[in-house]
Amino acid sequence: MPGTNAAVRLSVGREGPDCLDPLFQAVSAGAGNVPVLLGLAQEAGKEWPRPGEGSTGLLWELLATVAAIDVAAARVFEPHLDALAILAQAGHDPARAGGAWGVFAAEGPGMRLTAESHGSGVLLSGAKPWCSLAQVLDHAVVTAHTDDGGRAAFAVDLRHAGVTCEEPEWVARGLQEIPSGTVWFDRVPAEPLQGTNWYYSRPGFAWGGMGVAACWLGGAVGIARDYRDSLRAGRLSGREPDQVALASLGELDRTLASALQYLAGTAEGIDRRGQMPADQGSSHQRDAARVSPWSDALRVRGTCAAAVERVLTVVGSNRGPGPLAFDRTYAKRMADLALYVRQHHGMRDDAQLGSLTLKGDASW
Repeated sequence: MPGTNAAVRLSVGREGPDCLDPLFQAVSAGAGNVPVLLGLAQEAGKEWPRPGEGSTGLLWELLATVAAIDVAAARVFEPHLDALAILAQAGHDPARAGGAWGVFAAEGPGMRLTAESHGSGVLLSGAKPWCSLAQVLDHAVVTAHTDDGGRAAFAVDLRHAGVTCEEPEWVARGLQEIPSGTVWFDRVPAEPLQGTNWYYSRPGFAWGGMGVAACWLGGAVGIARDYRDSLRAGRLSGREPDQVALASLGELDRTLASALQYLAGTAEGIDRRGQMPADQGSSHQRDAARVSPWSDALRVRGTCAAAVERVLTVVGSNRGPGPLAFDRTYAKRMADLALYVRQHHGMRDDAQLGSLTLKGDASW
């Protein structure tokens, strides 16, 4: 029977992460210690698979397992691994990418980061919002506006003298160790990663968004395990769970099982399409291959976000105020996940998906 720190499985019947893996034990021991977690993320980056290369499901299981242990730890691991994947997709050798990496692609009102050609190179100038952990990272993949009116991705050294990282006043109770502030760039040299608009048009952009959803779902698994364990503890002390408590646990089970299975099926489809020549496969497979990766991402992110919201509601209402006030691990997990899942854009993402569906970008 899976325990609180057990590995998160997307599907049964195949080898997956081992809950006894020393790295996961180290994540549990290092929760809250960002330098330790950054070191562990760098170790993971040397061995863990990259999306779209045949083991996407395993990667998402690993990310979900980290999030089930500690949501904020997943916020350290996921961007570092995503940055390495982006470098690989751009034709760079991730093994040569030393240090800790982030990915800064958000935009904000009144803020603009521009890339200016300078001799044979590129200089970045301007501001970039929502740059998580910028003060302690070594490098980042950063998107910037280009001379031709588009946006492109660049690899940048965050230790350059022209980089200034804001110390944000992070008032949230969630993700307190992962503050996200603004970074200013003053003519900072940067290395282009492919051309204009490549960053957003590559399938890996969608895969990265689904990796984030795997983290959300892993965090929800951790919260559901907290609830299940509280029922077990009550039973041991002579308090049998009533029908409402059992019904709630049953709802959690089917909610998470459905989302995990959907995530697993999507991962299998990504790897299958990546390995299948365009002129082979059944007509159904060829039709599936033509579906936009971004529509897959919108479905996955929406499905996982909905599961997370339901888990937060069901567990929160059943456990009441006591654990939120006095159980540090549970309260942190609830606050971290509630903030993290706000990266989902809700009905605006559904509107994007509806537009794609109206164009025929759906399997049904």
